[in-house]
Amino acid sequence: MDIILIPGLWLTARSWDATVPLLEAAGHRPHALTLPGMEAVDADRSAVTRQAHVDAVVAAIDATDAAEGPVLLVGHSMGGVLAWAAAAARLDRVAGVVFLASEPDIPDESDSMFPVEGGEVPLPAWDFFDDEMVADLDDDLRRRIRATSVPSPLTAVTDRLAFGDDGLYDLPVTMVTAEYDAAQLQEWTAAGESGTEEIAKLRQVRWVDLHSGHWPQFSRPGDTAQVILEAARDTRG
Repeated sequence: MDIILIPGLWLTARSWDATVPLLEAAGHRPHALTLPGMEAVDADRSAVTRQAHVDAVVAAIDATDAAEGPVLLVGHSMGGVLAWAAAAARLDRVAGVVFLASEPDIPDESDSMFPVEGGEVPLPAWDFFDDEMVADLDDDLRRRIRATSVPSPLTAVTDRLAFGDDGLYDLPVTMVTAEYDAAQLQEWTAAGESGTEEIAKLRQVRWVDLHSGHWPQFSRPGDTAQVILEAARDTRG
């Protein structure tokens, strides 16, 4: 199965380095993406929008062989929003979506929730994040993440998107909670908390607790791969 791996903010295809071999060993065809403007620290990303990132995911879907069947989309963090919008654009080509420490909703804010420098959004200092988010990240992992991080384009962080087609909510979805439990997210969704509106519309959801911080593809790559493999199996089934 073709599995498209979509990184979150500040990350590139390198963020999936420990996961890709495990998916390949299971017979799948993983495609780890580096999104437009994220090729290098000195790349020009001044005109890159969130829609440009969605379009890159759609192009990755289109580049797979339709004869091999529909693809599985895996979105980490903000990459989940891109996965969801791309699934809406190619509903007939997507078998399911995995939200890894991620949710389909976009925060309802016009400004970046992260510090902005020079019109772009670099990875903040680690003390910017809650303790739960950086759980399982030792000093070595923190150095590795920061060394390969690239500032995200500002408009790719703040732009809104429209998802559309009601058929989107019939897709099989795996919600992988990491820094908080699935029960907490389900409780917030049932209470109608802001940011859970898209989750409330889902009609086929499998909930998985990974019990890690916000970057499980670094801290728990084996478990991350296993969750993706289970989603691939279930969507095929």
